[in-house]
Amino acid sequence: SSDGISLMSHGDILTYEEILVITRAAAELGITKVRLTGGEPLVRSGLPKLIQMLAQMEAIEDISLTTNGVLLNRYAAELKSAGLRRVNVSLDTLKQDKFEFITRCDNNLGDVLKGIEVAKSIGLEPVKINMVVMSGINDDELLDFAVKTIDEEWHVRFIELMPSVGAGVTASRFVPVSDMRKRLESLGELEPCLPSIGNGPAKYFRFPHARGTIGFITPVSEHFCFSCNRLRLTSDGKLRPCLLSEDE
Repeated sequence: SSDGISLMSHGDILTYEEILVITRAAAELGITKVRLTGGEPLVRSGLPKLIQMLAQMEAIEDISLTTNGVLLNRYAAELKSAGLRRVNVSLDTLKQDKFEFITRCDNNLGDVLKGIEVAKSIGLEPVKINMVVMSGINDDELLDFAVKTIDEEWHVRFIELMPSVGAGVTASRFVPVSDMRKRLESLGELEPCLPSIGNGPAKYFRFPHARGTIGFITPVSEHFCFSCNRLRLTSDGKLRPCLLSEDE
């Protein structure tokens, strides 16, 4: 397509039945957690049914979802009823004009913010907000997101821009976590969260008296390959051991 995103025909995409077969095989090898990502998983019809079938597998202990949040308000309750446990929302800005620029569509930022609140209210918690920090685009909003963790019990993960993200993204947009931390500490000292949260790549901190947390994910400045425990299944049925590699 003109946006640098390759379009796939419906026949090239795994059916839900095929996803279940692969998940059963993975479960036999010790996989206990499933995360549904995209693209945007909420645009695919019948997603609650898939989640319900995954939740019925005895070996699968945790099902989560990563979404852009635009449709979350509409589907959150149904997904929770089906067996979804947690949700991550990819949100790189709190400004409508910038939201349209980054997402390259005219969706309403308010829909995403409402979806986050609905997800929290029905127990899809913790709702984690993933912000990819880009110099000259949204790095001026670091403190705005951080204040949300103090006042509103947001759990924000600041993520370094990976070279593979987006067509034509240059190294000039990269902001290292060390730089992010320096800016954030103008709000106060970041204290490590103990015990550490989750078993993923993020390292978590919080400001004194904050209701939420701040996480840092460092795929560039501090690789977490040694502790990586993820296996990725693409929409067309390929397995990828690494998000930063095209190897399948």
